[in-house]
Amino acid sequence: MQTSQKSQSSGAAIHNKLYNQPDPIEPFCLTGPHFQILNNNAYPDHTRHQEPSIVSNDQFFTLESSPAVECSVYNSPNTRSPFSTQSCLSNVQNSSTDNTYGSPISSGVEQVLREVEMELLGPGSDFEDGSITSSFDSKNKYHKILQLGISNLDVKQALTEIAHAMDDGNTEDADALMEALQSKVSVSGDPIQRLGAYMLEGLKARQLSSGSLIYKNLRCYEPNPKELMSYMSILYEICPYYKFAYTSANVIIKEAMQYESQVHVIDFLIAQGSQWVLLIEELAKRPGGPPRLRVTGVDDYDSSYARGGGLHLVGQRLAKVAEAHGVPFEFHEAGRSGSDVYWGNLCVHPGEAIAVNFPYMLHHMPDESVSTTNHRDRLIRLVKRLGPKVVTLLEQESNTNTSSFSRRFEEALDYYAAMFESVDAKLPRNIVMPRDDKRRISAEANCVARDMVNIVACEDVDRVERHEPLAKWRFRLAQAGFVALPLSYSVMTAAREVLSEFSDCYRLGDKDGALVLGWKNRPMVTCSAWS
Repeated sequence: MQTSQKSQSSGAAIHNKLYNQPDPIEPFCLTGPHFQILNNNAYPDHTRHQEPSIVSNDQFFTLESSPAVECSVYNSPNTRSPFSTQSCLSNVQNSSTDNTYGSPISSGVEQVLREVEMELLGPGSDFEDGSITSSFDSKNKYHKILQLGISNLDVKQALTEIAHAMDDGNTEDADALMEALQSKVSVSGDPIQRLGAYMLEGLKARQLSSGSLIYKNLRCYEPNPKELMSYMSILYEICPYYKFAYTSANVIIKEAMQYESQVHVIDFLIAQGSQWVLLIEELAKRPGGPPRLRVTGVDDYDSSYARGGGLHLVGQRLAKVAEAHGVPFEFHEAGRSGSDVYWGNLCVHPGEAIAVNFPYMLHHMPDESVSTTNHRDRLIRLVKRLGPKVVTLLEQESNTNTSSFSRRFEEALDYYAAMFESVDAKLPRNIVMPRDDKRRISAEANCVARDMVNIVACEDVDRVERHEPLAKWRFRLAQAGFVALPLSYSVMTAAREVLSEFSDCYRLGDKDGALVLGWKNRPMVTCSAWS
């Protein structure tokens, strides 16, 4: 993704207050005035027990240890995964069902380092303010860390300590802890081990360099389009984040357009176009006959790679579906990234009722903290000028945009811990996919891990994963003149039906008029409607 300038916009005082001070993500409040749980299950933990996996003879790669073919990590295909993409992890070991995913990180790792130092320095050694000093030989400290207490290291704690050490410029402690953690993480392990494996890769990459040089230091295995489509399908089946997005947005659009004869849907990340297959089928059932439907697909190179071809393939597929269901249909290609979209690219016709879909993509637009152009707000204002009847916004409920590195890392760690754990939960329709399943590992590596590494390793224009919580999206949309639309009971019912196939630990709630999908006590995804 390209931006014209790197300088940070000065902005008004309210912008500085809102965007330069990271807001905490509110946990699910079962009794608070602003959040309501919409289904009343007790949400027992149905995560199935799994015996330690036996790694097969197939060769698996983390982002660093893959074949020696250098490539840009984020030139990887656009998976349209909510694990960003555009992306679920366990809490620390011995997690319980009432874990809040937002609890403070304890100082266990620091205590291990303090004990190592005390042993090396002997009794009577001075510790300034209880902090770890550097008065003894760092090489001895490094090796003692590897010898003592590694089995007691908590992966999530240790990762957080590494991030804080990096923020403080303490590379010795960071390097030692990364070396100690290497034997405790695995791409085929339990959720926290898988999280640790990918987060550790991101931390190593950050140590190697910064900015665009990260791309040259990381190596990745580029799956062919057929493989990537298979990985995306796996994620679609084993977790509800895709289905929740497609289903909720479709019901919102269908209800908004129930009396319109000409409907124009503009999808700002159309990918395979699968969402609109479902909408076409629903429109065909409309009393009095379906409307004339036109779909504009915004696209970029990554999506083209994943499809194995250009947007014309999406148009052909949707045209066949529309013909089979008797829906008058037209497709318009807009083969460019969201940052490059302007009025003329969207071909709006007079008399059309416009629906705009933002599916897990606005957080990829650089804002005022990255570029004076501020494509994020520019695109929102452009859409408002179109006069849409409805806009659907689906985004991760996470805050990784303008925080300091260590705070951003903790937020990403907390978010993806919940996400990896949710992937490990009860699978629908008796799907069996062990942790050491080659397809599962590849799906997580290619459709989730790269987003995580981008958050951890990259800065400035190279960091494209810049999530914001619902409160900030509400502010941006309101500033552009949008008004939030209440979601109907039908939207909530459809979302509940999606979740009925999955673990009871998924929670569905309403917050300030938006629909929230969460895992246990952690909000994960929000769906809102605007006009």
